[in-house]
Amino acid sequence: MRRRLLLATLVPIALAPWARAQLAEAEPEPQAGPRYTVSAAQMQLAVAQRFPLRYPIQGLLDLVVETPKLRLLPTQNRMGAEMVVQAEGPALQRVHQGLLDVDFALRYEASDRTIRAHQLRIRRLQFPSLQPGVVALLNTYTPALAQRTLLEVVLHQLRPQDLALPDVMGLEPGSITVTDAGLVIGFVRKPL
Repeated sequence: MRRRLLLATLVPIALAPWARAQLAEAEPEPQAGPRYTVSAAQMQLAVAQRFPLRYPIQGLLDLVVETPKLRLLPTQNRMGAEMVVQAEGPALQRVHQGLLDVDFALRYEASDRTIRAHQLRIRRLQFPSLQPGVVALLNTYTPALAQRTLLEVVLHQLRPQDLALPDVMGLEPGSITVTDAGLVIGFVRKPL
């Protein structure tokens, strides 16, 4: 009986350092140093100012791209955007509505203090009511449409006062981390 009580007491004590090490690996340390956060709502407002956009395709039809609905993809450290696209024009009898879904990485542009979309990937383009031949034609233009619509689009612009303190400390925006609530911009030392 004493032996079981002794084992029941000693095993947890012996395993405690290992358990603490496992927990430390599972939970990343919070970032040290100054950070700047951007909410999903702030980015959605910034993007909404550029839309809707109209793109003509060789006099056959026009595509109208509505305001993208942004989504955060923290597990991939990327963002996504889903856009309603309307196809209309002389080659079509009526307006057809489709959906363009993309995802992209983010980068900081120092020249104008902006956070921009880059490394765009097209996930899907759907037009359920269009003939397959027209959809095939649209698919040839989809990469160009996605590039013109979202590549390098400004999602947020930092104000000079947002960077005043980090600048005095010799820091500049570096890492951009996508979280469930928005973006966290970490600062790094400016190059000498």
